[in-house]
Amino acid sequence: MEPIVLDRSQARKIILQAAGLSKKAQFGIGIDAVYKVIDHLGYVQLDTNYVVERAHHHALFSRVPDYQTEWLAQLGEQGDIFEYFTADAGFIPMHDFRFSLPVKKAFETRSASLTRRESELMEQILDHVERDGAVRVGDFENDRVEASSGWWDWRPAKVALERLYLEGKLMISRTSAFQKVYHLPLDRVPPDIDQTMPTGEAYARYVINRTLGALGISSIKEMAWRSRRVKGNLVKTELEKMVSTGLVKPVIVEGVKTKLYMRAGTETHVSLEDEVFILSPFDTLNVFRSRLKDFFDFDYQIECFVPAPKRKFGYFSLPILAGEKFIARMDAKADRKQKILIVHNLHFEPVEIGKETIHKLVCHLKEFILFNKCRDVQFKKTNNNNLLALISKEFK
Repeated sequence: MEPIVLDRSQARKIILQAAGLSKKAQFGIGIDAVYKVIDHLGYVQLDTNYVVERAHHHALFSRVPDYQTEWLAQLGEQGDIFEYFTADAGFIPMHDFRFSLPVKKAFETRSASLTRRESELMEQILDHVERDGAVRVGDFENDRVEASSGWWDWRPAKVALERLYLEGKLMISRTSAFQKVYHLPLDRVPPDIDQTMPTGEAYARYVINRTLGALGISSIKEMAWRSRRVKGNLVKTELEKMVSTGLVKPVIVEGVKTKLYMRAGTETHVSLEDEVFILSPFDTLNVFRSRLKDFFDFDYQIECFVPAPKRKFGYFSLPILAGEKFIARMDAKADRKQKILIVHNLHFEPVEIGKETIHKLVCHLKEFILFNKCRDVQFKKTNNNNLLALISKEFK
C-alpha cells in the first residue's frame, strides 16, 4: 500500500482539525455542540484536579465558547453520554455503550479474587440499589475495620461500589459537588441502545476508528493505549486488515520515524484560523508527550506528578496553542474566594509571537478568567517581560 507523504505542517493541521481546534467553535455553540465534541472525540477525559476548572469542563470550554458546566450533567440525564473508561476515565457517547462491555469484562476477570465478606458486601449493595435506588458512598456507615493508611485506602463500601461500577453492574452520575452517585444500568441506559457484547474484531475496529478520528494521525502505540485494558485484543491484527483493504492509509510525516496511520478519505489540505487556545494538560491533544515532540517540537510534561524541586514550569502548567504552534505554558490557579486567576508562571516558548497573537491570547485569557469564576488576573513570574507588558496593558 503506497503511503501518504506529508510535511509536518500538513500533519499538524490534520491533527488539530481532528482535535476540534482548527478554529474557534469548530463544532458550533450550545449544548448540541458539546455533544458533537464528545461524539467526535469518542471520549473527553475526566480529571478531579480543581486548581483551575476540571479537565473535562476545560476541554469542552476550549471547543465550545459558551460552554456551561451543567450541560455535561444534562447530557448524562438525557441519556446522551455516560461516564466510564476507554484509555482513561471520561465521558463517552451513549451509542458507544456496547464497546465498554469488553473493558467491564476485563475488570471482572482480571480483578483480585473476592473474599467471602467482600462478595457478600457487593451483593448487599446491589440489592440495596435495586430495592431503594441510587446511592452514594456517604449513604453507608463507616465500615472500616482498621485505621486508614491514607486517602487511597478506601473503606470496604467504597471498594465494593467501585468494583461494581468497573464491572458494569452499576453506573455513575455526578452531583454538582462532583460526588459520585451509583445507579443501576437499567436506570441510565436508554432502552434503544445496543447492549450486546461486540466481537473481538468489532471492538478492535471500534478502537482504531475512534483513535484515528480523535487524533487524525496515529501510531499503533496510541491505539494500543486506548485498548490496553482489554488484554489479547485484536487491534494490531485488524489494523493490518484495514490497511490491506484501503480503509486505513499508512502515513509518512517528514522528520517523524514512527509508523503512522490515518483513515482513508481524511482531508490532507486543512486550513487553520490562527486562533489561540489555553488547553488542559489532559486535553486529547496533549495526552501523548511523544506526539507533541514529534509534530509540534513542544516538550511538555504535566508537573503536578513531578516532585516540587524538579519542576521547571509549575505545578499545573497549561499549554497555550496559537494556530499550529505552542507559544507558551501558563502555570495558573483559580483563587475562587478572591475571584483572581493567579498566574504563577507564564513561560513563553522560543518562537516568534506577534502583537495580533498576543491580542488573541488576551481575549481568550479574559474568557478563561470568567470561565473559572474569577474577575481578574495576577501575574507572578515570566521569562519575557516585554510580552507580559503587552498582555498586562490590555488588562488596564
